[in-house]
Amino acid sequence: MHEANPQRDGLSRRVVLAAGLTAGAALALGVGASSAVAGTGAAADWFAAPARAVRPRFRWWWPDGLVDPDEIAREIDQIADAGFGGVEIAAVHHSIKDKSVLDTAHHGWGSRPWRDGVEAALRRAVRRGLTVDLTLGPSWPVAVPGLTPDDDAAAKELAHGRAVLTGGSTYQGPVPPPVHAAAAGVTHQQLLAVQAARVEPAHSTRKETGLDPDSVQDLTATVTDSTLTWTAPEGGDWVLISYWVRGSGQQPESGPHSAPAAYAVDHFSPAGTTAVTSYWQDHLLTPSLRRLLRAAGGSFFEDSVELETDGLTWTPLLPEAFEKHTGRPLLPYLPALVLDNSNQVFAFEAQFTRQLRHDFWETVSGLFNRNHLTALRDWAHTLGMTLRSQPYGLQTDAIASAAILDIPEGESLGFKNLDDYRCLAGGRDMAGRKVLSCEAGAYNGSAYSTTWDRFLRTMGGAYAAGVNQTVVHGFSYATAPGVNWPGFAAFSPYNGTAGYGESWGPRQPTWRHVQDISGYLGRVHQVLQTGTARADVAVFRQTGYTATGIGASWFTATGVPLGWTHQFLSGPLLDLPSATVSDRRLAPDGPAYKALFVEGDFFYGSTPTLAVEDARKILALAEAGLPVVLFGAFDQALTPGVPDQGETDRLRDILARLLTLPHVVRVTDKAAVGDALAGLGVSADVRHATASTLLNAHRVTGDADFYYLCNGKHAETVKPPVAAIDHDVTLRRTHGGRTVPYLLDPWTGEAVRLAHYTEDGPDITLRVTLQPGQTTIVALGRPGLFGDRPGTSAHAEATDADAVLFTDRGLTLRARTAGTWTTRLPQGRTVTTRTPAVPAPITPARWELDVEDWYPGPDATRTEHVRRSVTLETLRPWSQIPELADSAGIGRYRTTVTLPAGWTSSHGAELELGQVSDTFRVSVNGRRLPPADRLHPVVDLGPFLRRGENTLEIEVATPLINRLRVAQPTVFGGVARQDHGLVGPVRLVPYVQAVVR
Repeated sequence: MHEANPQRDGLSRRVVLAAGLTAGAALALGVGASSAVAGTGAAADWFAAPARAVRPRFRWWWPDGLVDPDEIAREIDQIADAGFGGVEIAAVHHSIKDKSVLDTAHHGWGSRPWRDGVEAALRRAVRRGLTVDLTLGPSWPVAVPGLTPDDDAAAKELAHGRAVLTGGSTYQGPVPPPVHAAAAGVTHQQLLAVQAARVEPAHSTRKETGLDPDSVQDLTATVTDSTLTWTAPEGGDWVLISYWVRGSGQQPESGPHSAPAAYAVDHFSPAGTTAVTSYWQDHLLTPSLRRLLRAAGGSFFEDSVELETDGLTWTPLLPEAFEKHTGRPLLPYLPALVLDNSNQVFAFEAQFTRQLRHDFWETVSGLFNRNHLTALRDWAHTLGMTLRSQPYGLQTDAIASAAILDIPEGESLGFKNLDDYRCLAGGRDMAGRKVLSCEAGAYNGSAYSTTWDRFLRTMGGAYAAGVNQTVVHGFSYATAPGVNWPGFAAFSPYNGTAGYGESWGPRQPTWRHVQDISGYLGRVHQVLQTGTARADVAVFRQTGYTATGIGASWFTATGVPLGWTHQFLSGPLLDLPSATVSDRRLAPDGPAYKALFVEGDFFYGSTPTLAVEDARKILALAEAGLPVVLFGAFDQALTPGVPDQGETDRLRDILARLLTLPHVVRVTDKAAVGDALAGLGVSADVRHATASTLLNAHRVTGDADFYYLCNGKHAETVKPPVAAIDHDVTLRRTHGGRTVPYLLDPWTGEAVRLAHYTEDGPDITLRVTLQPGQTTIVALGRPGLFGDRPGTSAHAEATDADAVLFTDRGLTLRARTAGTWTTRLPQGRTVTTRTPAVPAPITPARWELDVEDWYPGPDATRTEHVRRSVTLETLRPWSQIPELADSAGIGRYRTTVTLPAGWTSSHGAELELGQVSDTFRVSVNGRRLPPADRLHPVVDLGPFLRRGENTLEIEVATPLINRLRVAQPTVFGGVARQDHGLVGPVRLVPYVQAVVR
């Protein structure tokens, strides 16, 4: 059905780099390139062949424990052969509506067959060098089989009841019951309190009933046998509010997964965490599994915190924790905190309400980070494992959570823009962690129609924002009862139609080329996990939520398009050992921020707030030399929580001292932020003269500066779409001594010495030309770092030729036409070079297309291949070719081009493929070339062409969707027929090269 591990043909990897960093043209490698161009040293090998540890991973979906150990071993081999580095085993089967076919009593999550499958995966992973991650429970949120909703360790909610009275009237009867009935399985609820409060219309909002906080009365002691008698004072309306603690009754997503059933645990108490770890200790961690986890285990994983309740997420520890944190009792303030279907119900005066809610969720955050994440991380370490988690979904400080986790993780589906990743990156880097992971490539309604170019465009910007590991969403186990071709898929069908989350693997035609994708991703990860991350500015966030889409003033909209990079910090990060200043840099051994930017709290109406302790820490950092920019009315700042007596005055005194420092500036106009930074002597490491869609990430090692560059966008929904860019970019060197730029091609693994740039002190300026979504990597390091000859001749500062590059003949220019070209070298020297005539571009007139058309086979996991041959006078998508309108599979396009007798070793040509979908590979005269950039399908055929006839072959693999539209019309028939294949226009564009003398 597929080629598990197609062999390379031994070609030289001296390949053209179509992602040009030269003026006006793609940079390409010349004929006869030597080690001066393509490195073979240790650094070059490090980049070309990234270790398994940094390669992309798969989320591996199982139908609970209904798996066969032999099939598990085969799938580990398939994933390893495809060049991936690991898997995360997850019980996910949304597509199976009749859950009875899974027989949880015999094959549920945690059952003996499930454990046998996990051990089979780990044993095979040991042999293949992969690592295996395990979810902490069946599906999400974290749950424990056998736990009941009434247990102390189960997830809790605070439900409320209400009754309205007019002044002077009497309420007599049962305590008002909760406005929502308890979830199934909840048999007990406990009355926490009953209160009365006078309605204050002045405090009401469109959704909230205003209350007078001074009128709140505790009536709990007057309740007798669950009944209450109370007379409202004269004047105004009153409301009785009851508060009930009970289990939320939440089960893991798309269950049942186990027998007995599992229920979500309390994520804020030691009891909830102990329930999880005890279940593993007592039921799952056999001696053999423990040994295998130490050999091939990676992380325990927790998905985003999707605790669902009609009321307020609760834990019995909250009243005590709130009083310890704030010095005030919690119960009198409950009216302003209760929720009804995620909506606030009551409110006090607006500022007081905001401060109360901040204090409450800060308390919840502390419990979550301390009792859940820290405890689970420490337990994982006892087993030789790490903890990877998506620490968001609640109103908790995810920035602080990211500093606790071994591996914080975001997601491309749920994150609204790149600032969501920058929140987690700030926590990671301040804590000295290495990896920020991403659940990558889930798209609603796109099952079996997802293209790898869409995936790459999504991840391009995420990498620039700090991501450096992908967990691809996902790889489905082969089969399950009752599924249709091409096999079990975790999320498809989803509610009867095409679902979300692709099922990659041998069932997909593009799997034949997936080593090209995994190699590209692995090299990007290799660079972005090396050394330490650098960011220009730390943005202080008083409320550390993420997955919100809320960015930073000036930086997100204006600074990033000019080259600035930023990350977010929250208060707890200022307590980390890294929070020191040296040479005007915060965390000098880590992200080395050049300035701290403090603005109003976006989550609370942009109010200028700071906690007194945070203000003291910022003052200490500024006194140590850190530049600080305050945006907003911080001369009138407020505390984020309810202030103690005199606390607001103490805050303003601290800020007044802060504002007297010479390197602290306050601005009130967002447009003035850039000038304020410049006035403080702060500039970005990456700069370009005009606003651009270029995004960047900077890593620093002892040998080099690495710059990842991507022509991307802030969010998937940004309009208009990203356009191609072609402009100069200035990169800053942090290393002394002679430093030269290299272009690292993540598709081929080549590290190539650049020949066209200018130098100005620590800055190197070069030309960046990138198509939408396209990426490239520039390294600034010593000559010879990547195996090139250190003595390579002088570079070019300017040229009017199409490109200039180093070859084994020295500095060489490239031109597409005959002409006389001028090249300026350092110290102002200019050189004139002539090139002879060049053949005109060639558009192939005819193509022979052989198609391997994929059809459902005799069972759900087997595919039939039908061969079809078509002659094309004009390239068209398969959907417009009658014989192929509903086809999916592999197509091989062949054509012949004839080059003139005057073709010499100084000639070459670029093959422009135009539109091609999805993955592709190019062969010339029977030789397969190294992988080409999927997002810029231009391939340098360089030394592989010869005078006379040349045969070109482009092998294209498509998604399965067009075949599934007709094979399963009830599920996929609503998806529009898609345009795949080689569409072009295809051109062979000759060039000639000449040595610059």
